[in-house]
Amino acid sequence: MVNKPGVSLAPVSAGPVHGGPDARGPVQYDFSTNSNACGPCPSTLAEVQQADATRYPDPAYTVLRARLAAFHGVAPERIVLAASASEFIHRITALAAQQGARAVALPAYSYGDYAQAAQARGLQVLRPPETGWSAARLHWACEPSSPLGGVDPAWAAWRSALQLPDAAPPWCVLDCAYRPLRLHTDRALDLPDIGATAWQLWTPNKALGLTGVRAAYAIGPPGAEAAVAALIALAPSWPVGAHGVALLESWVTFGTQRWLAECLPVLRDWKAQQQALCTHLGWTVLPGSQANYFCAHLQLPDLQSGLLQLRTHGIQLRDCTSFGLPGVVRLGVLPPAAQAALRRAWRLL
Repeated sequence: MVNKPGVSLAPVSAGPVHGGPDARGPVQYDFSTNSNACGPCPSTLAEVQQADATRYPDPAYTVLRARLAAFHGVAPERIVLAASASEFIHRITALAAQQGARAVALPAYSYGDYAQAAQARGLQVLRPPETGWSAARLHWACEPSSPLGGVDPAWAAWRSALQLPDAAPPWCVLDCAYRPLRLHTDRALDLPDIGATAWQLWTPNKALGLTGVRAAYAIGPPGAEAAVAALIALAPSWPVGAHGVALLESWVTFGTQRWLAECLPVLRDWKAQQQALCTHLGWTVLPGSQANYFCAHLQLPDLQSGLLQLRTHGIQLRDCTSFGLPGVVRLGVLPPAAQAALRRAWRLL
């Protein structure tokens, strides 16, 4: 690439590490994301394909907010629309910084955007048991946790943070990205007792197998209407486009929820088979996952080299080094055909 005279190109800074396609494009068998492998949801896909992209959505999302609110049994004034979960993470971190936050409390292992959003605003990033963790003004937890897929101990620790004497209560946000795909429960959407001051962040595109459609929403706690209004004021116009609106409107329908419920036992069976395969391959499966993904420790002298070789055979795994778990990979649950391809590719290493 030739630079124009007088124009200097700054290097692109590296953001958080993600699974899924990169500059090399997608692979045939992508274990690196946690999208519902039974998807895409047929009815949601049809709604997205039929969305009217020739018109702007309602900038206030009046009908959509009312439908989401009814689905969760809350007032529409508590709903915040977001371009994605990552966009909301940055927006609520910005608001917390505006309102005096100096530190953000993260789980021991967590999604990279929590830390990246905090660091971009000069906030200190704390993880348990670091000094000051409980006193941070913004707390994050994920249920099920990422990348391990178990119960996130961070949300249980909120209780102590909320009981600190002579301190303003912190903002606690529970990331529900994988809650609809919690496999080992009869009621995947039910939340733990997170307290009356906690926010919820929902990203249904994973559960619907449509991660390329970017749309999310958050639910403020009772009495947080002013904070909801402030978050809406911080957003650009139309953060969610017509296709995202179609996805979220489909999410709350009976047919979509029935389809999702029917996926869970299928995913549960595939997960058991995939974990057994990993054990057969000599990997150590980390215990505790309740979700449609799990972690395993690979006995490889050079993990990065091994992952690159697997990719040449159409297999992509998620390296967990960026989560603070070197030598560990995360695997989304995929169908038996993909698992068979993983077995063949591993034998070629």
